[in-house]
Amino acid sequence: MWTAHRPDGYDCHSLHRGERIWPETNCYVDLWIEALHARGLEPLAMLGFTVTQDFEGDQFTFFKVPLEDLETLYGLRVQELAIYEAVEAHVAEQAARGRLVLVEVDGFHLPDTRGTSYGTTHVKTTVGITRIDPAAMRMDYFHNAGFHRLEGADYDGLMAAAAGPLYPYVEFVKPAAPPLEGRALVGASLELLRRHLARRPAGNPVAAYRAAFPEHLDRLLARPMEYFHLYAFNLLRQLGANFELLGAHVRWLDGPAEVEEACRSVAEGTKAMQFQLARTVARRKAPDLSDGFDRLERAYDTALGGLARRCG
Repeated sequence: MWTAHRPDGYDCHSLHRGERIWPETNCYVDLWIEALHARGLEPLAMLGFTVTQDFEGDQFTFFKVPLEDLETLYGLRVQELAIYEAVEAHVAEQAARGRLVLVEVDGFHLPDTRGTSYGTTHVKTTVGITRIDPAAMRMDYFHNAGFHRLEGADYDGLMAAAAGPLYPYVEFVKPAAPPLEGRALVGASLELLRRHLARRPAGNPVAAYRAAFPEHLDRLLARPMEYFHLYAFNLLRQLGANFELLGAHVRWLDGPAEVEEACRSVAEGTKAMQFQLARTVARRKAPDLSDGFDRLERAYDTALGGLARRCG
């Protein structure tokens, strides 16, 4: 039961602790890592979908765990929740049944984003609500790399924003079957990885990004630093964090060491490129990223090629 947990003393999963290249990935995947961990399940088993990431022209795929994978591995069924009255009323009904409720909210009102969006920027993000008390104006929720509590004016602001004019997109999670364990979990995870490898991009997405980058650079040099932060999140962070998670998945499966190392190279290379581009925007001077792109392309080919030979 998710409702058995409290924010005080919550211990996050190892993917969100220690020396991480990308401590956070994106709101949806980070939420699921912690929600599964809180339920006593292993989120490392679900990460095979990361091999399908592609370059989409203006961004790298905002990677999200497929809902059918969650049901296959953990017996958890995710369904859309119809909203036809106050959001908090629907959330309270589902949370009382022990279900996790995923709600798109405005990060402006989330105190756990202090230093980024809290009180400064209106940004869409997803939270996983486990407990809500409308009378006390209090809510416990998963978001990014942790488990948090929101109350008082922050609660009031969040619910006021969710009241309209358009209702937010909401999902709820309910157990549909017992979760897999032990060898059955590993076997199912490997089978999902094989299926996802069959859906991987036909070409090298890093090479496609490299071809489009000169046009991207023109925009970066013409716009303020605020635009760079959005750009870096949707391209460099999504690519790097995706491959850091793929490397963790390969390690959990006891996969090829060269694949794990190649995944780490992508994660490290994108972080280095982000720093280089930040300096570029600040100085308005075009960088030479040839070596960085070369390493990223080779690492991608090594990682996906090695997995295809082993599991494809």
